[in-house]
Amino acid sequence: MFQRVLIANRGEIAVRILRACREIGVDAVTVYSAADADSLHVQLSPNAVCIGPAKAADSYLNVDALLTVAKETGCDAIHPGYGFLSENADFAQRCADLGIAFIGPSGAVIQAMGNKAAARELMQKHNVPVVPGSDGPVETAQDAVEIARKIGYPVLVKASAGGGGRGMRRVDQPEELAAKFEEARAEALACFGDGQLYLEKLILNPKHIEFQILADRHGNVIHLGERDCSIQRKNQKLVEESPSKVLTPQLREQMGAAAVAAAKAAGYENAGTIEFVVDQEGHFYFIEMNTRIQVEHPVTEMVTGLDLVREQLRIAAGLPLSVKQEEVVQQGHAIECRINAEDFKAGFRPCPGTTKFLHFPGGPGVRVDSLLYNGYSVSPYYDSLVAKVIVHAPTRLEAIRRMRRALEEMIIDGYPTTADFCHLIMYHPDFIKGQYDTGFLPAHMDELLNWDKEE
Repeated sequence: MFQRVLIANRGEIAVRILRACREIGVDAVTVYSAADADSLHVQLSPNAVCIGPAKAADSYLNVDALLTVAKETGCDAIHPGYGFLSENADFAQRCADLGIAFIGPSGAVIQAMGNKAAARELMQKHNVPVVPGSDGPVETAQDAVEIARKIGYPVLVKASAGGGGRGMRRVDQPEELAAKFEEARAEALACFGDGQLYLEKLILNPKHIEFQILADRHGNVIHLGERDCSIQRKNQKLVEESPSKVLTPQLREQMGAAAVAAAKAAGYENAGTIEFVVDQEGHFYFIEMNTRIQVEHPVTEMVTGLDLVREQLRIAAGLPLSVKQEEVVQQGHAIECRINAEDFKAGFRPCPGTTKFLHFPGGPGVRVDSLLYNGYSVSPYYDSLVAKVIVHAPTRLEAIRRMRRALEEMIIDGYPTTADFCHLIMYHPDFIKGQYDTGFLPAHMDELLNWDKEE
């Protein structure tokens, strides 16, 4: 096992990784920007180093600064968490070049799977179902028009290097395509430095189902079941659960096998997620692979009893997986709600501010992962996620009731959050019945906001 790990991140995921390191007796070094000097991961760490000013480009995205700190503090591994440099192939390769283990896949694999168009081609070669679309990058708007004519509207123009909904445009009519193609290219260049685009048929209101996989360097690849991530706003997940109510045992087995096949095709090592959409007829299609730990990984931890960050550390250290596929058993039901410092009554406007009073829920089957404490000031410079509430119960209905209770107990005073909005979702009949898809929030937003006014 490693002697010392640099945690190249901030917030709740930095705290999560720090805890995992402590539990297995590994020293950890945390880093922080000037804006994060009072952050929880700094408070909990005996080894915290400032790496730059508030702007992420000068701190958490500063590869030279991170590697300098790693070398000077004697770190033999770096955990990138999620976001920031977690899917940066150059960063992973530079770690390898310096003899520092990158806790994730190799730079080559990140590069291959980070290019969405190339990943599609790879999956097709290995018989993993993909959404109908272009056979590779689309060079011009005119080429896009011809491909869209063949596969039919609506279509999605997507950035090959994209993520988080950026560099993506929905097109419903041929006359819209050229303009939206150029819009997507400009956004992709601005966000990712790469304007390459590809085209996919838009599967209307599908289920968004992802499978957690683990793969070691000894050739062992397993999946840990699915997470239903269909409650989304502008391609940003808000509620996740496992298992999915819509998957039959047969479909779950097929999708799990496809996820393992996808990971093997990529030559993958460490924890990763294979993302699928499932249409209303029950057909599933690969859409992308996330080559990192996910925000929603606690959902899988709750139903399997496995510590995914600990598994990441073991795999990166060259140890084999601690479990075999036949030993993975999903028990009960888990739900996660993301609590963002946002005003959902004002279009989910980010609302940084000072935490005047804080109370987290507890009791059986309740877990809270957070960066908050009383008096902590939420920074305007970074993502608005401030906490994740995760519950586990024997059945889905019990888990929903437990989540309601947990959200009712939660108090975050000082700024608006999405906690009340998530609480409303827990009461919606379609959610309770499990009859929801990615169109749920767009279809019910006004209804949920009116419920809030009535309260």
